[in-house]
Amino acid sequence: MMRKPRAPQPIAEATTAVAGLDAPVVIRRHPSARRMTLRVSRTKRTVIVTVPLRCNDEDAGTFVHRHLDWVRDRLGTLPEPVPFADGIALPIRGVFHAVRFTGETAATGSGPLVALVTSTGGDAVCLVHGRHSLAPRHLSAFLIEAARTDLAARVAVHAGRLGLRPKKIAVRDQTSRWGSCSTTGVLSFSWRLVLAPPPVLDYVAAHEVAHLAEMNHSPRFWALVRQTMPEMDGPRQWLAGLGAELHRYGRPVT
Repeated sequence: MMRKPRAPQPIAEATTAVAGLDAPVVIRRHPSARRMTLRVSRTKRTVIVTVPLRCNDEDAGTFVHRHLDWVRDRLGTLPEPVPFADGIALPIRGVFHAVRFTGETAATGSGPLVALVTSTGGDAVCLVHGRHSLAPRHLSAFLIEAARTDLAARVAVHAGRLGLRPKKIAVRDQTSRWGSCSTTGVLSFSWRLVLAPPPVLDYVAAHEVAHLAEMNHSPRFWALVRQTMPEMDGPRQWLAGLGAELHRYGRPVT
């Protein structure tokens, strides 16, 4: 999860539609590509075709069509996206909440726009106040801030244990990694970690804090992670097996 050396970037990137597919196709022209390659991004739900510089969009489209069955099979294995909407079941800190868009202002008039409550039947509920058209935005802002709060707390704990100090904590919608550590000491995290059980977020915080001392995945690095979080194995396995599911939420249906 550390920041790796940058690979050569595509010279050009374009998004197009291909008949017979219900997912966008991203065409990337890459200086080091010697042949056309194809993959399906599980996090972005897109079809990515990488081509040599000499290839044009028509060549890329023909290549995708030749492998249409393979692409459809891969797309068929992806879980359906769950946009932020009234009535969805949304995991928050590992507990599924029934999301309710109230369409009303907060009860106090100046209270929080989003509140986590327990129903009379004991179910977890996420109440999102305000106009329905703005409710997804309110929910997104709430989750990002909750992630920032949880991550700041856990980073502080692990940094204190290891005698390290990050320069800054950033929370973004990262799709390629759950966290990263720059050479300047900036720790970046995916807000989606707040959807996972708390030990998972805690493990990623510990992982990135350890990178402040070891910008690698050497035995010394893993020893640091285990030093500050001895119970790291379970959360690490959870993230590897179930982490991709978290990318379903908040994504529009294509």
